[in-house]
Amino acid sequence: MNPLEKKRLTYSLIIPLFFAFLMFAVRMTETLENEHWYFLGIRPLKFEGLLGIITMPFIHADWKHLWNNLLPFIVLSVGVFYFYRPIGYKVFFTIYFSASGLLWFAARDSWHVGASGLIYGLAAFLFVSGIFRRYIPLIAIALLVVFLYGGLIWGLFPWHQFVTYSWEGHFWGTFAGIVSAFIYRKEGPQRPVVEDIVDDEEDCENPYWKVAVEEEKKD
Repeated sequence: MNPLEKKRLTYSLIIPLFFAFLMFAVRMTETLENEHWYFLGIRPLKFEGLLGIITMPFIHADWKHLWNNLLPFIVLSVGVFYFYRPIGYKVFFTIYFSASGLLWFAARDSWHVGASGLIYGLAAFLFVSGIFRRYIPLIAIALLVVFLYGGLIWGLFPWHQFVTYSWEGHFWGTFAGIVSAFIYRKEGPQRPVVEDIVDDEEDCENPYWKVAVEEEKKD
């Protein structure tokens, strides 16, 4: 890996690893103190739940909940920062705050915790943005996301047996990711523009029409 790619990868790891560390540190502190900071989650349409728009992704129901979220969060967020480097921060924080804000505005009257909404948003962005841009490398990333995390789609439905936490968070996260892909579709990496090359008499040593005319004169 050349120095430029190493620098780019390092840049892409900063926010994901910092957030992952905070998630782990919060869960560890809760365990050591024998507490659960559910009040730092989101409580829809309640004043006390507003803080959760910022803190919700760091709060998890238990260790299993955290481990289920940690790896996909790191992989998907690194994907956004690496492949969409010029707009990575804008995309990440747009999804972060819009998904949480929409969850506060429209969801069940309960405490919602976890980073799964952000995960769904990042996955949706990577997939939809790759399709929007019609650029083969980004489409390949979109297909990879489907291959690795295609099962996330079942988490959008409240009746699915594996959904034990906030399906509304999954829904609004996905919505925020799709909208972000549309908003930023003209920013960041784009499909290279291939210009049509038009030959003319000045650029071509032996233009076809010139040769044809000369042959007619000889005849």
